[in-house]
Amino acid sequence: MSPKKTEDGKPEEKFEATLERLQVLVRTLESGDCSLEDSIKKFEEGMALARACQDRLTQAEQKIEVLLKADKDGVRTGPFSDGE
Repeated sequence: MSPKKTEDGKPEEKFEATLERLQVLVRTLESGDCSLEDSIKKFEEGMALARACQDRLTQAEQKIEVLLKADKDGVRTGPFSDGE
């Protein structure tokens, strides 16, 4: 299976990598060592990263809800055993 792609055709970054990039941006902005123009660019990038993280979390939540509903509706999940 090939990796998911973003809207611009680039491979989708892992959630953890996106979150780490966001954390680095936040630390940089909090340091106050950036010019106003650079701070605005970093803020814009951070907002995009935050949206990407939120989208991924929403997708994961929806997937979990589907799995839990399937389990509730009588679909059994769990480890496979030879006796079944």
